[in-house]
Amino acid sequence: MHYDSPLVEARIRRFRGERVQPALYRSTSSLTLSSWEVPDEPVPFEEAVRNEFTPAGHGMYWGKPWGTVWFHAEGKIPAAWADEQDTRVELVVDLGFTGAQPGFQAEGTVYSASGRILKAVEPLNRGVRLDAGFGEPIDLYIEAAANPNVAQDFLFIPTPYGDKATAGDARLYRLAQIEVGLLDLTVWELEQDFAALLGLLGQLPASSQRRAEILRALDRAVDEMDPDDVAGTAQLGRDILAPALAKPASASAHRLHAVGHAHIDSAWLWPTRETVRKVARTFSNVCDLIDENPDFVFAASSAQQYAWLKASYPELFERVKEKVAAGNFVPVGGMWVESDTNLPGGEALARQFVAGKNFFLREFGIECEEVWLPDSFGYSAALPQIMAAAGARWFLTQKISWNETNTMPHHTFRWEGIDGTQLFTHFPPVDTYNSTLSGEELARAESQYAEKGIGTTSMVPFGHGDGGGGPTREMIAAARRASSLEGSPTVTLSSPRAFFEDAEAEYPQPPVWSGELYLEFHRGTYTSQARTKRGNRRSEHLLREAELWATTAAVRTGAAYPEQELREIWEVVLLQQFHDILPGSSIAWVHQEAERNYADVAVRLGAIIDSAARSLLGTGPHTAVLNASPYPVDGVPALSAAAQDRHPGAGTISAADGGYRLENAAVRVFVDGTGLVRSVWDIAAGRELVPGGTAANLLQLHRDTPTQWDAWDIDEHYRRNTRDLTELTDLRVIDGPGGPALRIEREFSASRVVQFLSLDRTEPRLDIRTEVDWHEQKKLLKLAFPLDVHADRATSEIQFGHIHRPTHANTSWDAARFETVAHRWVHVGETGYGVAVANDSTYGHDVARSSSTGRGSTTTVRLSLLRAPTFPDPTADQGRHLMNVSLRVGAGIPEAVREGYRLNLPLRTVEGVGAPDAAPLFTVDSDALVIEAVKLAEDGSGDVVVRLYEAHGTRARGTLTAGFAFTSVGETDLLERPVEGAAVRRAESPSVKLELRPFQLTTLRFARRA
Repeated sequence: MHYDSPLVEARIRRFRGERVQPALYRSTSSLTLSSWEVPDEPVPFEEAVRNEFTPAGHGMYWGKPWGTVWFHAEGKIPAAWADEQDTRVELVVDLGFTGAQPGFQAEGTVYSASGRILKAVEPLNRGVRLDAGFGEPIDLYIEAAANPNVAQDFLFIPTPYGDKATAGDARLYRLAQIEVGLLDLTVWELEQDFAALLGLLGQLPASSQRRAEILRALDRAVDEMDPDDVAGTAQLGRDILAPALAKPASASAHRLHAVGHAHIDSAWLWPTRETVRKVARTFSNVCDLIDENPDFVFAASSAQQYAWLKASYPELFERVKEKVAAGNFVPVGGMWVESDTNLPGGEALARQFVAGKNFFLREFGIECEEVWLPDSFGYSAALPQIMAAAGARWFLTQKISWNETNTMPHHTFRWEGIDGTQLFTHFPPVDTYNSTLSGEELARAESQYAEKGIGTTSMVPFGHGDGGGGPTREMIAAARRASSLEGSPTVTLSSPRAFFEDAEAEYPQPPVWSGELYLEFHRGTYTSQARTKRGNRRSEHLLREAELWATTAAVRTGAAYPEQELREIWEVVLLQQFHDILPGSSIAWVHQEAERNYADVAVRLGAIIDSAARSLLGTGPHTAVLNASPYPVDGVPALSAAAQDRHPGAGTISAADGGYRLENAAVRVFVDGTGLVRSVWDIAAGRELVPGGTAANLLQLHRDTPTQWDAWDIDEHYRRNTRDLTELTDLRVIDGPGGPALRIEREFSASRVVQFLSLDRTEPRLDIRTEVDWHEQKKLLKLAFPLDVHADRATSEIQFGHIHRPTHANTSWDAARFETVAHRWVHVGETGYGVAVANDSTYGHDVARSSSTGRGSTTTVRLSLLRAPTFPDPTADQGRHLMNVSLRVGAGIPEAVREGYRLNLPLRTVEGVGAPDAAPLFTVDSDALVIEAVKLAEDGSGDVVVRLYEAHGTRARGTLTAGFAFTSVGETDLLERPVEGAAVRRAESPSVKLELRPFQLTTLRFARRA
């Protein structure tokens, strides 16, 4: 038999599994157990221990879905263990773990009798170090969380577990072990030797000398050790393996910076209340690991998670602060949460950094210079500028490795945004942010590294994640053994900063990737859970209104500025922009909670707006109209209040040719007898927009059966199954609140759609209000606008600007971008003519060009209105929805920008005020310079902060005029700290002369005169 036969390796693996691993604990000793089941939601330690605990034991079934059981363990450490050498006493816990992956099933937090958290227990991390002496008593509590396995190994089967109301009461887990154990440290080290060498063995060529050497060493260790006395011969085995582990890595080996990490989704297959406990469990694990390994560094993002820890676990938070001060526990990212970056608006994405960085500065005195977003579903081309404006130097992501079609050509590069800002970026070739530092992962990092020959360095974030858990002592041991090991990359326990400084010094001129980092996967996240998305869009614009009017009232009347309440509301909205909440990929519980939160946000912000308006306008008999838009609307100037009687009225609707004609001074629309828009005539341009034989405002229903991730994905094959919804239930003219409207009703399957079409009196746009009572499953509803426009690209609004994307599929990169994200509008056009399609709550779009005659082409803009995935929420999107869309003809980019703001910031009426008019706090004389936010400074100084951006993609000059006296004005970063800038050309109260490059974002701070 050839020595390198698979039988030899199989023999070694069997010896390890059957002899070494069972010998890790020399002995165990039972404890007296009792338990108390929490009636409903979790309670703190102090409350739990006051309840009556009843006898419990191994084999008992415990834990209804999402329930909590507290176990009390009492006993003594056997005095006989005092003579055992090279051992450690631990609490050993198995709550009935049903699989190997932590974070997706039962978890526990171990407390001392005094209420101090010691550590968490999870699959693959079951031991808790005990400091009590031999013969001394043990008195411990375990808070056991019966979290159901919603993922079910990601079979994407609809499950009732995502909602407490449907999860049931059946006990999920059977208690397997709560005992005291005597860990054999030599056997444990031997197990780590086996793990390291077997992991490396699997990555080496079959014919290599190194593989044969390792295999012979392992085989010899198995021969020499006594299988009936592993503890007594473990050191012998280690001595035999030592030479194989001592051979150093080659000088050209790839260099890995191993950074401890635990990706903790702020909500996903669990609610946010469970994330609070996951943070405590993970962070306590890390503190324990740092105590044993002073060179270990752990990086954790998301200020929200630290804030939860501070509020719910103050003693543990203080321990974390100590580790932060020592440099072992590193806050990273500088954001409130690891948010999605496609869907949040520009100001919201900026506030992620304002809230996150301010928290880290306030609590730890630390400023994060890296942005840490390993798992978000693609990255907006506006992000480099926003990150840089927040003081970031580096960016880390991982998710682009999930691309279905194209492979990113770089792992280290400079990423360039829409305004030209570039940021040093790394994309770890290990292709995971949850590495265990296995031999397979280390080899993959080296083999896939794209910068070979120029760079030699990459990062590997390691630790159990998604559901938390973090690094383990086994991972630390793996890192130490691979620090310099022949046949492997070198591994150094490191920090994000150390990696980035090293990589940047080694590769000072990396290649540039310009534009968005589009994820060729998870395209359905632009559409899933439409109510959550609408709540986000509405909240963002309500926050704009609230800050604007509260600031205006504070400056003009001295009214109190609701700083604390606005901060609290922002934190709610920012939390819900987490990359599994806003994208719609969480369980029902999460989205139900999000919708309740958005409703509460709307009430609170409505009260702030009303209070500010009444402070500003006084009390009296008048009615005022408030315009928070940066542009005039219906005769009301931007950022101001005006008398109610300025609404311009509506267009006309009349019967014609078996259907209806909608008409005003600018546009004429014909709707046929089936309710389909057959003609949109631009009167000024003298051209038809709807190609012959097609219909605009066409609802289309598609089969939506993704290959894998239901709520996440829209797969290209959805296009093969299309049903045009042309059946008509009702068609008539009604009197709407703004004038006459055409009401169109359609029914299909178990669902119903009612649309209201109307025209303004003068504007060249068609307004479409769509109400849907949706009861489909695994279906996708789109709204189509075929347009007689030859557009080679579509322009979509993103944060603080817009992006151009081809309408063709010339390359694999173009073809893969078949579903895209846009914010308030999409524009398509030819030279000198264009059309804008705006919306108030929709993000998913597809824009494509087609030709059926060979003479010209049709450009079709389609909005993705609704989906109906069944995993992880089997009731996703069921029920009532409202969407507003407008078709603006003869539009360039400036008109598209205006229309997006108009649709999302409707005029607000306030009755019973003393004065119907209020001048704006700021005016700007260039349409290209858009005021995005007006607020008071974060530091409470009373300074006024205004944020602007260039919206048309041109170099723009203009004058910003303040409606108040100021002593000075300066450019700042997002945190409102002075920066050297070039936007301000001259400033003299009340005016500021500005010049902004295309899409430039600038923040100005005005110091007011007393």
